[in-house]
Amino acid sequence: MFDLDGTLVDSEAICNQALLDLLPDLNKPIGDLIKYYRGKKLSVIFNEIEASIGRRLPVDFEQAYRSRVSELFAIDLEPIPGVVAMLDSLPLPKCVVSNGPAHKIHQALKRTGIDGHFIGRVFSAYDVGLWKPDPGLLLHAARMIGAAPNRCAVVEDSEVGIEAALQAGMKAFHYVPDKDAACHKGSVPFFEMSQLNELLKQSLQ
Repeated sequence: MFDLDGTLVDSEAICNQALLDLLPDLNKPIGDLIKYYRGKKLSVIFNEIEASIGRRLPVDFEQAYRSRVSELFAIDLEPIPGVVAMLDSLPLPKCVVSNGPAHKIHQALKRTGIDGHFIGRVFSAYDVGLWKPDPGLLLHAARMIGAAPNRCAVVEDSEVGIEAALQAGMKAFHYVPDKDAACHKGSVPFFEMSQLNELLKQSLQ
């Protein structure tokens, strides 16, 4: 089970750039925004932004934000380094489980050329009304693909995703491209996508 943003596709900077494009008064370095908001539900992010800038966001802000992200995806989105080769050589059944809406997931997969790996196996929090760190989305995906939770491996780059995996009773693999960053306790950390297949093989034996 793969997360999307920051795990399969290099979208964290793009999504936060969209916030900065629309909110000049947010006035924070993009690296800080990525750190603060990685993996969080969009409504939680918007609430935190409102507290930070001291005003309410416009009622149509989510629509404007989604539109800007889509524009940037079409221009700049790339797969995470090593993802294409990793997916091509991974012999296990796989799916995408994301807090993002389905249309965003499908756009990202198609834009980066990896959509063929996940045909019929894309699960969005918006379809079931459950967002990580709630484990319900992962458990829903497991039921849909007929897999026991303890036989599922979750690949994530965010704390909230790892928490959801562990609560669901699944094995958690934490992608940490910054080797100096903290790894979530209880997860298996890895730093390059080229490492993942061997880790999965060892873990699921």
